[in-house]
Amino acid sequence: MKTILVTGPTGYVGGRLIPRLLAAGHRVRALARHPEDLAGRPWSGSVDVFKGDVFCGGPGLEEALAGADTAYYLIHSMGDTENFEALEETSARNFAAAAKAAGVRKVIYLGGLGGDAAGLSHHLHSRHRMGEILRESGLNVTEFRAAIIVGSGSISFEIIRYLVERLPFIPCFHYLRDTRCQPVAIRDVLAYLAAALHNPASDGKIVEIGGAGVHTYREMMAIYAETRGLKRSFFSCLLWSPDLSSLLVGLITPVPAPLARPLLESLRNDVVCSTDEALRLFPEIKPLDYRTAVQYALMRINENNVETSWTTAYEPHYAKPCSFIDTEGLILQDHFIPVDAPAEKLFKVFSGIGGERGWFYAQWLWDLKAMQDRLMGGVGMRRGRRHPDTVHQGEVLDFWRVERVLEGRMLLLRAEMKLPGKGWLQFEAKPRSATSSVLRMTAYFEPRGFLGSLYWYSLYPVHTFIFRGLLREISRRARLI
Repeated sequence: MKTILVTGPTGYVGGRLIPRLLAAGHRVRALARHPEDLAGRPWSGSVDVFKGDVFCGGPGLEEALAGADTAYYLIHSMGDTENFEALEETSARNFAAAAKAAGVRKVIYLGGLGGDAAGLSHHLHSRHRMGEILRESGLNVTEFRAAIIVGSGSISFEIIRYLVERLPFIPCFHYLRDTRCQPVAIRDVLAYLAAALHNPASDGKIVEIGGAGVHTYREMMAIYAETRGLKRSFFSCLLWSPDLSSLLVGLITPVPAPLARPLLESLRNDVVCSTDEALRLFPEIKPLDYRTAVQYALMRINENNVETSWTTAYEPHYAKPCSFIDTEGLILQDHFIPVDAPAEKLFKVFSGIGGERGWFYAQWLWDLKAMQDRLMGGVGMRRGRRHPDTVHQGEVLDFWRVERVLEGRMLLLRAEMKLPGKGWLQFEAKPRSATSSVLRMTAYFEPRGFLGSLYWYSLYPVHTFIFRGLLREISRRARLI
């Protein structure tokens, strides 16, 4: 039985690799900046979790590496800062030094495809540079290099999916038409990562991995459209810049523009395997073609069985009054506010919302929505609530249904009004100390087609006004209890 450390356990790849390593009988450790973020994972009780940060180094990193046979380096800092290259280099150096000191026998790193010649994007250059730093330390490193990873929740796949789903006419920039890519299915990536544990022939090697086929990005979007039965047209667009493209992606897809920009810069680089070494070293792995990988990803999404997403490492910043993300077909609007009251009092206030008490803030807007719903044949708010102070799962609450209750902590409501999609509203009280907490309010919406998206975005300013006011009023009432 090997002792294995996985860094980046909250990330897209790390969160999927860990249960596979456990199933193979290995003793697994996880290094996370915020270990509490792993608490809800099905495998969290079977993993030794260490609090630490490769950028800062220190005791947490050293403790996690002590006694480890193999360590997976699956950390990506691109979304953390604009100067992600310097951050990644510092992180790699800290990790390499600590792993060397701990006597780790093997490091397995997942980087990016692309030739080593000049002209690589900042993103791909940083991916290659991190592999170099790990090797320069004298560690035994197996570096896998992959292009777009195709799977439910993959950031690159999500960009393609949302662009094709939401745009009947897709602008086709020069790089989309001409740059070649060899996408690889997430299941194949995981298979390679796991197989390298017991394959000494891969030691010290750079192994390029890809799927069964090479495509342009336009061809990849066309194949996705065919798989979904969508008719999409492409038109040539002469104007192209990373800023313009990332702005478009930020508006249309779940991926924020700052995070999309370095990815889009990489479109100018061909990302194709230059050798067949992966097939030679790992003959048992038969990579899927792109179309099949898309079909598997869509199957997972349709079954609501997305194991991890690029957003699983998303950390809300409580210093900001609002954050807004859009993922896996769900639009999320998050609002936070610190409150000088314990979580139990916050829960008592928001679990008593609705019915005779009303909705605490901008009641006339709630009434207007109820009237509109009644005119459309919906339930309106006449149903009220069973009890003014207590709620149980499955009960009616005005034009909502109580979907989940965690006593003293959380209330999740599912919308039953007439909407061009499905909606939920969640209230959560997160303790900070015995006398203070954070009040979080999240609106989820799953739009149905273009009209559903138009509905949500057109009401975004109104929702922001209501939700911020509602948070303030809940906070005020909790402090008075």
